[in-house]
Amino acid sequence: MMRNGERSHGMDLRGKTALVTGGTSGIGLAAARLLARAGADVVVTGRDVQRGENAVHGAREDGALWFVPADMADLDSVAGLGRRSGPVDILVNNAGAFPTGLTVDQSAAEYERVFDTNVRGAYFLVAALVPHMLEQGEGSIVNVTSLAAHKAFPGASVYSASKAALASLTRTWAAEFAAGGVRVNSVAPGPTRTEGVLAAWGEEGNDGVAESLGLQRTAEAQEIAEAICFLASPRASYITGTTIHVDAGGAVL
Repeated sequence: MMRNGERSHGMDLRGKTALVTGGTSGIGLAAARLLARAGADVVVTGRDVQRGENAVHGAREDGALWFVPADMADLDSVAGLGRRSGPVDILVNNAGAFPTGLTVDQSAAEYERVFDTNVRGAYFLVAALVPHMLEQGEGSIVNVTSLAAHKAFPGASVYSASKAALASLTRTWAAEFAAGGVRVNSVAPGPTRTEGVLAAWGEEGNDGVAESLGLQRTAEAQEIAEAICFLASPRASYITGTTIHVDAGGAVL
């Protein structure tokens, strides 16, 4: 809870508008709340209207948050989100599908759902929103990838490939948009204790991954959100095209 009207991060995002996809729970909601505390007007999006409204209502003490429903796997919904959210200064591509399954057991439908959500949706949302950023000469895009984009995990082939694609897009977009003053970076979380992750991987699976890492524990959503908010802010003004690994050393140890 804030005290005496004080916001975290020195109120350095006042006057900015941010959009966080997959922002109704977990890492996305934690990031949205931090961005709002830093002074930004924040739009969060997700598929579940009731959960979205509950999330925004529960975070009102953090600042200005609004909910706009959207399904990132549906191109019409993505286009509508681009129109309804209006011009934004900060985009956090956090929405993701992360089912588990061995390659020999993977269905084509599930494969398409993961890539439609994790890659195609983010791609065309960026295409819709970046022109405004380029026109004004500044902006920040933060893609939430995964340790699985850099480290092999059996049963995560489709998810890992989709996040590796988003990591590649981070570098390409950074090169394409740099001349227009738009920074593009990614945050690669390790195993994080969120409702969605536990539903997909289970507590035992999540903790099992954590035990193999340097710090040997799972992350809280807030720990990942801190890195997202940093990259979105002017404090990261000389950083583009890079990935911050918030993974207990998993990518290097």
